[in-house]
Amino acid sequence: MGAAYFYHLTQKPLEATLPMLLGKALGAGWRVAVRGTDAARMEWLDQKLWLGPEDGFLPHGIAGGPHDAAQPVLLTVAKEAANDPQCLMTVDGADVAPDEVQTLERVCVLFDGNDPVAVDVARGQWRSLTGAGCSAQYWSEESGRWEKKAET
Repeated sequence: MGAAYFYHLTQKPLEATLPMLLGKALGAGWRVAVRGTDAARMEWLDQKLWLGPEDGFLPHGIAGGPHDAAQPVLLTVAKEAANDPQCLMTVDGADVAPDEVQTLERVCVLFDGNDPVAVDVARGQWRSLTGAGCSAQYWSEESGRWEKKAET
C-alpha cells in the first residue's frame, strides 16, 4: 500500500520542483505518470523538461505517442497511463482516487500555494484520500527547504 505526498509549492514553481521529484522517483526505479488537466499545459511541461540541464536529463514523453509504454515518465491528462507507473504525480488539481494511492508505490500531489483555488482543491483531495484510509504526508517549502508538516 502506497501513500499520498502533498507538496505545497510556495518558493519554487512547478517547473523547478517537478524535475527534482521525478529524479527521485526514477532513482527509486519507478516509472512515473504525470497527470494534469490540460493538454496544452502538459506540452508546456514537456518543453520545460527538455530545457533542463543535460546532466540532469529526464527521459519522458507525452501520452499519445508510439512509445508510451516504454516511457519512464509519461505526461498525460488521462486517468490510465500506458507506461504502467509505480508513481503518479498530479498537477493543476488533477484527480487522484484512493484506489490509486493504495495500489501505487507513491502518489504526489503538487499544488501552487500562491493560488487559493489550488490550495482549496488540495485540501479537498487530502480530506478525500485520508477519509478513505489512505496514508498521507504534507510537505511545505515555506521555510526555504522541504519539511514534513503533517502525516496520517
